[in-house]
Amino acid sequence: MAPASRAALEMAEVVMAPPRHLALVADVLDPETPCIPWPVPFADGIPQLIALRGQRVAVLASGDPFWFGAGSVLARHLAPGEWQALPGPSAFSLAAARLGWALERTVCLGLHAAPLDRLRPHMANGERAIVLLTGGAAVEALGEWLTNRGFGLTTIHVMEALGGPRERFTTATADTVVGDDLETPLCVALEFRGTGEALTTASGRADDLFDHDGQITKRPVRALTLSALAPTPGAHLWDIGGGSGSVSVEWCLSHPRTRATTVERDSDRAERIRANARSFGVDNRMALVEADALTALHSPEMWEDLPQAVFIGGGLSADVLKILTARLTRGTRIVANAVTLESEMLLTDWHVRLGGDLMRIELAESRPLGTRHGWQAVRPIVQWSAVL
Repeated sequence: MAPASRAALEMAEVVMAPPRHLALVADVLDPETPCIPWPVPFADGIPQLIALRGQRVAVLASGDPFWFGAGSVLARHLAPGEWQALPGPSAFSLAAARLGWALERTVCLGLHAAPLDRLRPHMANGERAIVLLTGGAAVEALGEWLTNRGFGLTTIHVMEALGGPRERFTTATADTVVGDDLETPLCVALEFRGTGEALTTASGRADDLFDHDGQITKRPVRALTLSALAPTPGAHLWDIGGGSGSVSVEWCLSHPRTRATTVERDSDRAERIRANARSFGVDNRMALVEADALTALHSPEMWEDLPQAVFIGGGLSADVLKILTARLTRGTRIVANAVTLESEMLLTDWHVRLGGDLMRIELAESRPLGTRHGWQAVRPIVQWSAVL
Protein backbone atom coordinates (compact mmCIF):
# COMPACT_ATOMS: atom_id res chain seq x y z
CA MET A 1 0.00 0.00 0.00
CA ALA A 2 1.27 3.45 -0.92
CA PRO A 3 2.28 5.66 2.03
CA ALA A 4 -0.41 8.26 1.20
CA SER A 5 -3.13 5.61 1.17
CA ARG A 6 -1.91 4.12 4.44
CA ALA A 7 -1.90 7.57 6.05
CA ALA A 8 -5.46 8.23 4.83
CA LEU A 9 -6.63 4.97 6.38
CA GLU A 10 -4.92 5.70 9.68
CA MET A 11 -6.60 9.13 9.81
CA ALA A 12 -10.06 7.86 8.83
CA GLU A 13 -12.89 8.07 11.33
CA VAL A 14 -14.96 5.61 9.28
CA VAL A 15 -14.03 3.14 6.52
CA MET A 16 -16.46 1.96 3.82
CA ALA A 17 -15.45 -0.82 1.44
CA PRO A 18 -16.48 -4.20 0.03
CA PRO A 19 -15.76 -7.01 2.52
CA ARG A 20 -12.73 -8.30 0.59
CA HIS A 21 -11.13 -4.85 0.70
CA LEU A 22 -11.75 -4.58 4.41
CA ALA A 23 -10.06 -7.94 4.91
CA LEU A 24 -6.98 -6.78 2.98
CA VAL A 25 -6.44 -3.73 5.22
CA ALA A 26 -7.40 -5.25 8.56
CA ASP A 27 -3.80 -5.06 9.80
CA VAL A 28 -3.59 -1.33 8.97
CA LEU A 29 -6.82 -0.17 10.60
CA ASP A 30 -7.24 0.83 14.20
CA PRO A 31 -9.46 -1.83 15.78
CA GLU A 32 -11.68 0.97 17.08
CA THR A 33 -12.33 2.42 13.62
CA PRO A 34 -15.89 1.65 12.45
CA CYS A 35 -15.95 -0.36 9.20
CA ILE A 36 -19.05 -0.40 7.01
CA PRO A 37 -19.26 -3.07 4.27
CA TRP A 38 -20.30 -1.46 0.99
CA PRO A 39 -23.63 -3.05 -0.03
CA VAL A 40 -24.68 -4.65 -3.31
CA PRO A 41 -25.96 -3.12 -5.53
CA PHE A 42 -23.37 -0.35 -5.41
CA ALA A 43 -25.92 2.47 -5.56
CA ASP A 44 -27.34 1.44 -2.16
CA GLY A 45 -24.11 2.53 -0.47
CA ILE A 46 -24.23 6.12 -1.70
CA PRO A 47 -26.93 7.31 0.76
CA GLN A 48 -24.97 5.66 3.58
CA LEU A 49 -21.86 7.56 2.53
CA ILE A 50 -23.72 10.87 2.26
CA ALA A 51 -25.13 10.33 5.75
CA LEU A 52 -21.55 10.36 7.07
CA ARG A 53 -20.89 13.86 5.72
CA GLY A 54 -18.72 15.85 8.11
CA GLN A 55 -16.61 12.87 9.17
CA ARG A 56 -13.31 11.68 7.67
CA VAL A 57 -14.44 8.68 5.63
CA ALA A 58 -12.11 6.41 3.64
CA VAL A 59 -13.78 4.56 0.76
CA LEU A 60 -11.71 1.71 -0.67
CA ALA A 61 -11.83 0.63 -4.31
CA SER A 62 -9.51 -1.38 -6.53
CA GLY A 63 -6.87 0.32 -8.67
CA ASP A 64 -7.80 3.59 -10.36
CA PRO A 65 -11.34 4.52 -9.26
CA PHE A 66 -11.78 6.85 -12.24
CA TRP A 67 -11.31 4.16 -14.90
CA PHE A 68 -14.44 1.99 -14.95
CA GLY A 69 -14.56 2.43 -11.18
CA ALA A 70 -16.55 4.15 -8.46
CA GLY A 71 -14.73 7.49 -8.54
CA SER A 72 -16.82 9.41 -11.07
CA VAL A 73 -20.07 8.13 -9.53
CA LEU A 74 -19.15 9.28 -6.03
CA ALA A 75 -17.75 12.60 -7.27
CA ARG A 76 -21.16 13.47 -8.74
CA HIS A 77 -22.70 13.23 -5.26
CA LEU A 78 -20.01 15.18 -3.40
CA ALA A 79 -19.09 18.86 -3.46
CA PRO A 80 -15.78 20.08 -4.92
CA GLY A 81 -13.13 20.09 -2.23
CA GLU A 82 -15.11 17.61 -0.16
CA TRP A 83 -13.20 14.61 -1.43
CA GLN A 84 -9.72 13.52 -2.44
CA ALA A 85 -8.77 10.54 -4.61
CA LEU A 86 -5.61 8.48 -4.13
CA PRO A 87 -5.57 6.22 -7.23
CA GLY A 88 -3.47 3.12 -7.57
CA PRO A 89 -2.45 1.27 -10.76
CA SER A 90 -5.56 0.19 -12.66
CA ALA A 91 -6.22 -3.43 -13.57
CA PHE A 92 -5.70 -2.41 -17.21
CA SER A 93 -2.23 -1.01 -16.44
CA LEU A 94 -1.26 -4.10 -14.45
CA ALA A 95 -2.52 -6.43 -17.20
CA ALA A 96 -0.67 -4.52 -19.93
CA ALA A 97 2.50 -4.63 -17.82
CA ARG A 98 2.22 -8.40 -17.43
CA LEU A 99 1.68 -8.91 -21.17
CA GLY A 100 3.95 -6.22 -22.57
CA TRP A 101 1.06 -4.62 -24.48
CA ALA A 102 0.92 -0.96 -25.49
CA LEU A 103 -2.08 0.24 -23.52
CA GLU A 104 -2.79 3.16 -25.88
CA ARG A 105 -3.40 0.63 -28.68
CA THR A 106 -5.56 -1.71 -26.59
CA VAL A 107 -9.33 -1.41 -26.10
CA CYS A 108 -10.21 -1.28 -22.38
CA LEU A 109 -13.77 -2.04 -21.28
CA GLY A 110 -15.56 -2.66 -18.00
CA LEU A 111 -17.86 -5.60 -18.75
CA HIS A 112 -18.47 -6.42 -15.08
CA ALA A 113 -21.65 -4.34 -15.30
CA ALA A 114 -22.28 -4.21 -19.07
CA PRO A 115 -23.28 -6.69 -21.81
CA LEU A 116 -20.67 -8.57 -23.82
CA ASP A 117 -22.06 -6.95 -26.98
CA ARG A 118 -20.01 -3.83 -26.13
CA LEU A 119 -17.07 -5.78 -27.58
CA ARG A 120 -18.71 -6.14 -31.01
CA PRO A 121 -17.34 -2.97 -32.68
CA HIS A 122 -13.79 -3.85 -31.62
CA MET A 123 -13.56 -7.45 -32.84
CA ALA A 124 -11.14 -7.98 -35.72
CA ASN A 125 -8.24 -10.35 -36.27
CA GLY A 126 -5.10 -9.16 -34.52
CA GLU A 127 -6.84 -6.54 -32.37
CA ARG A 128 -6.51 -6.63 -28.59
CA ALA A 129 -8.77 -5.80 -25.67
CA ILE A 130 -8.60 -5.91 -21.88
CA VAL A 131 -11.94 -6.30 -20.09
CA LEU A 132 -13.13 -6.57 -16.50
CA LEU A 133 -15.49 -9.44 -15.60
CA THR A 134 -17.32 -10.57 -12.49
CA GLY A 135 -16.40 -14.25 -12.12
CA GLY A 136 -15.70 -17.63 -13.67
CA ALA A 137 -19.18 -17.97 -15.16
CA ALA A 138 -18.67 -14.66 -16.96
CA VAL A 139 -15.38 -15.90 -18.43
CA GLU A 140 -17.08 -19.01 -19.79
CA ALA A 141 -19.93 -16.91 -21.15
CA LEU A 142 -17.40 -14.66 -22.91
CA GLY A 143 -15.71 -17.67 -24.49
CA GLU A 144 -19.03 -19.02 -25.74
CA TRP A 145 -20.09 -15.57 -26.99
CA LEU A 146 -16.86 -15.17 -28.99
CA THR A 147 -17.07 -18.71 -30.37
CA ASN A 148 -20.66 -18.21 -31.54
CA ARG A 149 -19.50 -15.17 -33.52
CA GLY A 150 -16.65 -16.94 -35.25
CA PHE A 151 -13.87 -15.84 -32.91
CA GLY A 152 -13.34 -19.11 -31.06
CA LEU A 153 -9.58 -19.03 -31.71
CA THR A 154 -9.22 -15.83 -29.69
CA THR A 155 -6.48 -16.09 -27.07
CA ILE A 156 -7.82 -15.38 -23.58
CA HIS A 157 -5.43 -14.43 -20.80
CA VAL A 158 -7.28 -14.71 -17.48
CA MET A 159 -5.74 -12.71 -14.64
CA GLU A 160 -7.08 -13.10 -11.11
CA ALA A 161 -6.53 -10.61 -8.28
CA LEU A 162 -3.90 -8.62 -10.16
CA GLY A 163 -1.40 -6.85 -7.92
CA GLY A 164 -2.40 -8.80 -4.83
CA PRO A 165 -1.10 -11.85 -2.97
CA ARG A 166 -3.61 -14.13 -4.78
CA GLU A 167 -2.56 -13.11 -8.29
CA ARG A 168 -2.85 -15.92 -10.85
CA PHE A 169 -2.44 -15.98 -14.65
CA THR A 170 -3.85 -18.61 -17.03
CA THR A 171 -4.17 -18.70 -20.84
CA ALA A 172 -6.65 -20.52 -23.09
CA THR A 173 -8.64 -19.97 -26.27
CA ALA A 174 -12.23 -18.81 -26.37
CA ASP A 175 -13.48 -22.23 -27.45
CA THR A 176 -11.66 -24.03 -24.60
CA VAL A 177 -11.69 -21.63 -21.66
CA VAL A 178 -13.34 -22.79 -18.43
CA GLY A 179 -14.29 -20.73 -15.42
CA ASP A 180 -13.90 -23.29 -12.63
CA ASP A 181 -12.15 -22.02 -9.49
CA LEU A 182 -11.62 -18.50 -10.87
CA GLU A 183 -11.70 -15.81 -8.18
CA THR A 184 -12.58 -12.14 -8.39
CA PRO A 185 -11.46 -9.54 -9.21
CA LEU A 186 -11.02 -10.80 -12.76
CA CYS A 187 -9.30 -9.11 -15.68
CA VAL A 188 -9.28 -10.80 -19.09
CA ALA A 189 -7.01 -9.87 -21.98
CA LEU A 190 -8.09 -10.85 -25.51
CA GLU A 191 -6.20 -11.28 -28.79
CA PHE A 192 -8.94 -11.71 -31.38
CA ARG A 193 -8.57 -14.60 -33.83
CA GLY A 194 -11.08 -16.43 -36.00
CA THR A 195 -13.16 -16.38 -39.15
CA GLY A 196 -15.88 -14.11 -37.76
CA GLU A 197 -16.84 -10.95 -39.62
CA ALA A 198 -15.36 -7.69 -38.38
CA LEU A 199 -17.54 -4.61 -38.57
CA THR A 200 -16.36 -2.09 -41.10
CA THR A 201 -15.55 1.34 -39.72
CA ALA A 202 -17.13 3.01 -42.77
CA SER A 203 -20.73 4.21 -42.84
CA GLY A 204 -23.14 2.03 -44.77
CA ARG A 205 -22.91 -1.35 -43.05
CA ALA A 206 -24.63 -4.24 -44.79
CA ASP A 207 -28.42 -4.26 -44.47
CA ASP A 208 -28.48 -7.90 -43.36
CA LEU A 209 -26.56 -7.01 -40.19
CA PHE A 210 -29.72 -5.29 -38.97
CA ASP A 211 -32.97 -6.91 -37.89
CA HIS A 212 -35.65 -5.15 -39.95
CA ASP A 213 -39.01 -5.60 -41.64
CA GLY A 214 -38.01 -3.77 -44.82
CA GLN A 215 -38.37 -0.37 -43.14
CA ILE A 216 -34.68 0.48 -43.22
CA THR A 217 -32.59 3.21 -44.80
CA LYS A 218 -30.73 1.09 -47.36
CA ARG A 219 -26.97 0.81 -47.21
CA PRO A 220 -25.92 3.28 -49.99
CA VAL A 221 -28.49 5.89 -48.91
CA ARG A 222 -27.53 5.38 -45.28
CA ALA A 223 -23.89 6.10 -46.11
CA LEU A 224 -24.90 9.33 -47.87
CA THR A 225 -27.21 10.22 -44.98
CA LEU A 226 -24.48 9.75 -42.35
CA SER A 227 -22.16 11.87 -44.47
CA ALA A 228 -24.77 14.64 -44.55
CA LEU A 229 -25.40 14.34 -40.79
CA ALA A 230 -21.65 14.72 -40.20
CA PRO A 231 -21.29 13.16 -36.72
CA THR A 232 -18.65 14.66 -34.43
CA PRO A 233 -17.27 13.45 -31.07
CA GLY A 234 -19.90 13.67 -28.34
CA ALA A 235 -22.66 14.86 -30.68
CA HIS A 236 -26.31 13.93 -30.07
CA LEU A 237 -28.67 12.84 -32.87
CA TRP A 238 -32.44 12.87 -32.99
CA ASP A 239 -33.55 10.11 -35.39
CA ILE A 240 -37.23 10.73 -36.11
CA GLY A 241 -39.04 7.73 -37.56
CA GLY A 242 -36.32 5.24 -36.66
CA GLY A 243 -37.61 2.16 -38.51
CA SER A 244 -34.85 -0.34 -37.73
CA GLY A 245 -32.64 2.22 -35.99
CA SER A 246 -29.87 1.71 -38.55
CA VAL A 247 -29.04 5.42 -38.83
CA SER A 248 -28.91 5.80 -35.03
CA VAL A 249 -26.71 2.71 -34.73
CA GLU A 250 -24.28 3.94 -37.36
CA TRP A 251 -24.22 7.40 -35.79
CA CYS A 252 -23.21 5.81 -32.46
CA LEU A 253 -20.61 3.61 -34.17
CA SER A 254 -18.94 6.69 -35.65
CA HIS A 255 -17.35 7.67 -32.33
CA PRO A 256 -17.35 6.23 -28.77
CA ARG A 257 -19.08 9.30 -27.31
CA THR A 258 -21.80 10.02 -29.87
CA ARG A 259 -25.39 9.53 -28.67
CA ALA A 260 -28.77 9.11 -30.36
CA THR A 261 -32.41 9.46 -29.41
CA THR A 262 -34.64 7.46 -31.75
CA VAL A 263 -38.35 8.20 -32.16
CA GLU A 264 -40.50 5.30 -33.40
CA ARG A 265 -44.25 4.84 -32.95
CA ASP A 266 -44.56 1.17 -33.99
CA SER A 267 -43.97 -1.14 -31.01
CA ASP A 268 -42.58 -4.02 -33.12
CA ARG A 269 -40.10 -1.72 -34.81
CA ALA A 270 -39.20 -0.20 -31.47
CA GLU A 271 -38.25 -3.65 -30.21
CA ARG A 272 -36.12 -4.21 -33.31
CA ILE A 273 -34.36 -0.92 -32.63
CA ARG A 274 -33.54 -2.10 -29.11
CA ALA A 275 -32.27 -5.43 -30.45
CA ASN A 276 -30.09 -3.76 -33.09
CA ALA A 277 -28.65 -1.36 -30.52
CA ARG A 278 -27.74 -4.32 -28.29
CA SER A 279 -26.24 -6.42 -31.08
CA PHE A 280 -23.94 -3.58 -32.16
CA GLY A 281 -22.96 -2.79 -28.58
CA VAL A 282 -24.32 0.78 -28.55
CA ASP A 283 -27.46 0.32 -26.42
CA ASN A 284 -25.94 2.42 -23.64
CA ARG A 285 -25.83 5.43 -26.00
CA MET A 286 -29.19 5.02 -27.75
CA ALA A 287 -32.40 6.23 -26.13
CA LEU A 288 -35.78 5.23 -27.57
CA VAL A 289 -38.98 7.26 -27.53
CA GLU A 290 -42.04 5.19 -28.48
CA ALA A 291 -44.33 7.83 -29.97
CA ASP A 292 -45.20 9.46 -33.25
CA ALA A 293 -43.07 12.40 -34.30
CA LEU A 294 -45.44 15.20 -33.25
CA THR A 295 -46.21 13.65 -29.86
CA ALA A 296 -42.51 13.27 -29.17
CA LEU A 297 -41.75 16.84 -30.21
CA HIS A 298 -44.50 18.19 -27.96
CA SER A 299 -43.01 16.40 -24.96
CA PRO A 300 -41.03 18.72 -22.64
CA GLU A 301 -38.66 15.85 -21.76
CA MET A 302 -37.56 15.62 -25.40
CA TRP A 303 -36.22 19.17 -25.28
CA GLU A 304 -34.16 18.67 -22.12
CA ASP A 305 -31.31 17.18 -24.18
CA LEU A 306 -30.99 19.09 -27.44
CA PRO A 307 -29.37 17.50 -30.50
CA GLN A 308 -26.58 18.69 -32.73
CA ALA A 309 -28.18 16.89 -35.70
CA VAL A 310 -31.66 15.67 -36.64
CA PHE A 311 -32.54 13.02 -39.20
CA ILE A 312 -36.11 12.67 -40.44
CA GLY A 313 -36.54 9.32 -42.12
CA GLY A 314 -40.17 8.72 -41.21
CA GLY A 315 -42.88 11.02 -39.93
CA LEU A 316 -41.87 13.82 -42.27
CA SER A 317 -44.45 16.62 -42.33
CA ALA A 318 -44.68 20.38 -42.52
CA ASP A 319 -45.65 20.50 -38.83
CA VAL A 320 -42.56 18.53 -37.81
CA LEU A 321 -40.29 20.83 -39.83
CA LYS A 322 -41.99 23.94 -38.38
CA ILE A 323 -41.40 22.77 -34.80
CA LEU A 324 -37.80 21.77 -35.43
CA THR A 325 -36.79 24.94 -37.26
CA ALA A 326 -38.54 27.14 -34.70
CA ARG A 327 -37.12 25.55 -31.55
CA LEU A 328 -33.74 24.02 -32.38
CA THR A 329 -30.65 26.08 -31.67
CA ARG A 330 -28.58 27.83 -34.29
CA GLY A 331 -26.02 25.50 -35.85
CA THR A 332 -28.19 22.37 -35.62
CA ARG A 333 -27.97 20.23 -38.74
CA ILE A 334 -31.18 18.81 -40.27
CA VAL A 335 -31.26 16.00 -42.84
CA ALA A 336 -34.50 14.66 -44.28
CA ASN A 337 -35.12 11.94 -46.88
CA ALA A 338 -38.24 11.86 -49.06
CA VAL A 339 -39.56 8.99 -51.20
CA THR A 340 -42.99 10.30 -52.23
CA LEU A 341 -43.86 13.16 -54.58
CA GLU A 342 -45.67 14.96 -51.76
CA SER A 343 -42.72 14.78 -49.36
CA GLU A 344 -40.36 15.71 -52.21
CA MET A 345 -42.40 18.86 -52.81
CA LEU A 346 -42.25 19.61 -49.08
CA LEU A 347 -38.48 19.40 -49.00
CA THR A 348 -38.19 21.50 -52.13
CA ASP A 349 -40.27 24.20 -50.42
CA TRP A 350 -38.08 24.15 -47.29
CA HIS A 351 -34.96 24.27 -49.42
CA VAL A 352 -36.29 27.49 -50.95
CA ARG A 353 -36.99 28.86 -47.44
CA LEU A 354 -33.79 27.90 -45.63
CA GLY A 355 -31.31 26.95 -48.31
CA GLY A 356 -28.94 24.08 -47.73
CA ASP A 357 -28.39 21.22 -50.15
CA LEU A 358 -31.05 19.38 -52.12
CA MET A 359 -29.97 16.12 -53.72
CA ARG A 360 -31.80 13.49 -55.74
CA ILE A 361 -30.37 10.01 -55.23
CA GLU A 362 -31.03 7.54 -58.04
CA LEU A 363 -29.54 4.05 -57.82
CA ALA A 364 -29.82 0.91 -59.89
CA GLU A 365 -28.95 -2.66 -58.95
CA SER A 366 -27.99 -5.62 -61.09
CA ARG A 367 -30.81 -8.16 -61.40
CA PRO A 368 -31.33 -11.35 -63.44
CA LEU A 369 -32.83 -10.66 -66.85
CA GLY A 370 -33.59 -13.97 -68.53
CA THR A 371 -30.28 -15.78 -68.80
CA ARG A 372 -28.35 -12.54 -68.30
CA HIS A 373 -28.43 -9.51 -66.04
CA GLY A 374 -29.69 -5.96 -66.34
CA TRP A 375 -30.09 -2.84 -64.29
CA GLN A 376 -33.17 -2.40 -62.13
CA ALA A 377 -33.75 1.11 -60.82
CA VAL A 378 -34.71 1.52 -57.17
CA ARG A 379 -37.12 4.19 -56.01
CA PRO A 380 -35.32 7.57 -56.12
CA ILE A 381 -34.84 9.52 -52.90
CA VAL A 382 -34.65 13.27 -52.44
CA GLN A 383 -32.47 14.43 -49.57
CA TRP A 384 -32.47 17.89 -48.05
CA SER A 385 -29.75 18.91 -45.61
CA ALA A 386 -29.29 22.28 -43.98
CA VAL A 387 -27.66 23.91 -40.96
CA LEU A 388 -29.96 26.25 -39.06
